[in-house]
Amino acid sequence: LIEAPRPRGPMSAAIFLHEVGHHAIGFYRYKPRCLEEHHAWAWALAAMQQHDIQITDAVNKRVRDSMRYAIAKANRRGIKSLPPEMLAYL
Repeated sequence: LIEAPRPRGPMSAAIFLHEVGHHAIGFYRYKPRCLEEHHAWAWALAAMQQHDIQITDAVNKRVRDSMRYAIAKANRRGIKSLPPEMLAYL
């Protein structure tokens, strides 16, 4: 099951595709969890481009905010070092 909004515009499509992305890339394939989030967002944005769904400034902000939250959560849980892909979000 996927818990996500019905896609009606760019933002809801991005969130929906992000959740689909978790299934597409495979759960627990990437460690730590913040890296899995990165790959799910990358998958979602690629799908949006492929299907000509506009990636708005609000969508890009949502991705950045989501990734910053994932990094903060990893830090709270004691991550020793962040994967290089995360550095762009700091």
